[in-house]
Amino acid sequence: MADENVEMWEKLGIDIEKHNALLNRLGPAYQEIFLSRENRPEGMGFYDFVVGDIHGIRVKELRAHAAKGGKVVATYCVFVPEEIVWAAGGIPVGLCAGAQFSIPMAEPILSRNTCALIKSSLGFKLGLVCPYVQASHLIVGETTCDGKKKMFEILNEYHPVYVMEVPNKKSERSQELWLGEVRAFKDVIEDLTGNKITADSLAEAIDSVNARRRALQRLYNLRKASPAPISGRDALLVTQVSFYDDVKRNTQMINALCDELDERVASGQGIAPEGTARILVSGCPQAIPNWKLHQVIESAGAVVVGEETCTGTRFFSELVPSVDSNLDKQIEAVANRYMNIHCACFTPNEERLDDIVRLARECKVDGIIHYNLQFCHTYATEAAQVEKRLEKEGLPLLRIETDYSDEDTGQIKNRVEAFLEMVKP
Repeated sequence: MADENVEMWEKLGIDIEKHNALLNRLGPAYQEIFLSRENRPEGMGFYDFVVGDIHGIRVKELRAHAAKGGKVVATYCVFVPEEIVWAAGGIPVGLCAGAQFSIPMAEPILSRNTCALIKSSLGFKLGLVCPYVQASHLIVGETTCDGKKKMFEILNEYHPVYVMEVPNKKSERSQELWLGEVRAFKDVIEDLTGNKITADSLAEAIDSVNARRRALQRLYNLRKASPAPISGRDALLVTQVSFYDDVKRNTQMINALCDELDERVASGQGIAPEGTARILVSGCPQAIPNWKLHQVIESAGAVVVGEETCTGTRFFSELVPSVDSNLDKQIEAVANRYMNIHCACFTPNEERLDDIVRLARECKVDGIIHYNLQFCHTYATEAAQVEKRLEKEGLPLLRIETDYSDEDTGQIKNRVEAFLEMVKP
């Protein structure tokens, strides 16, 4: 690793020994899951480069931004309106919380019966192993689950945290509450950055984020082709990187990849033979470096062609609509867009069930795998509703509950292989 990276990490207060141990585990895993595969699109080279220097170049960009007086705002959830941060001259960064490595660092404080995402999130801060956490001036949390909102209270003892209240219903009163939360968030970000958000700056931010969403929608639509032109692992990685890369650069690289995939589709070139079982993954988010389920599914001979998750379609399926150059109307349009995310935190949540069925039909899948992080009670409970709806629709479903460790990989592999035998074309 470059000496300049080590110097930067030290200035950020990173525990270098633990950090080196994390990177030493990430490298071999990435080699096995991604680099060892044949027939990958050339456009994935950019993403290989990004992960290869995952705590280097982008962190340097954030530090350069801060050196000029700019602010970095870190988030854990797709409900936080990134357009507000961009419009105020800040940089929003999605924090990774998909590693088993950091979980033991949080367990002295958090109950072991806490979901892996929450423990991993807190562990990265307590262990001082994540440069993105250390480089941020504010972490923005949300109330999408009880475990996270209580974890944010603890995290606030170690790092500045602001929490947005996400309603549990989509009623008119809930919409008003959420609009008030977005307006309050705007005030917080303006105070943090020292910059006033204008109609022009917010319109520019909306256009930039919408452009990236359109690029990701384009990638999603290309995955509908048979044979699939890209693996689920690679497509998931593209979305994961989108959470922390520069929005305009990221949009450019996604579209460049899609140009290549257009050619693959036109020539009938696929990542796997036509007739390979097609799977939709639904449920909990899969943050870097959580690639376990996709790796198991595709190593078993199937291809993942879509994700109904927060690291999938919930991240990019809705655009902020164009409105007049009126700041209040723009903020209302942003708030409405984020309330259209169909997270399991909502009750009732028929819209999410409709999404799963629609995506399954659009992607012509042979089966759906519902992915649930252990102790994530919202998705675990809603899985019963998902199962009931898919049975009614005649769509095969396999429910997988797991964590970030590799201990149950063999068991999951056996269950996935049995499921694929049942649904294969």
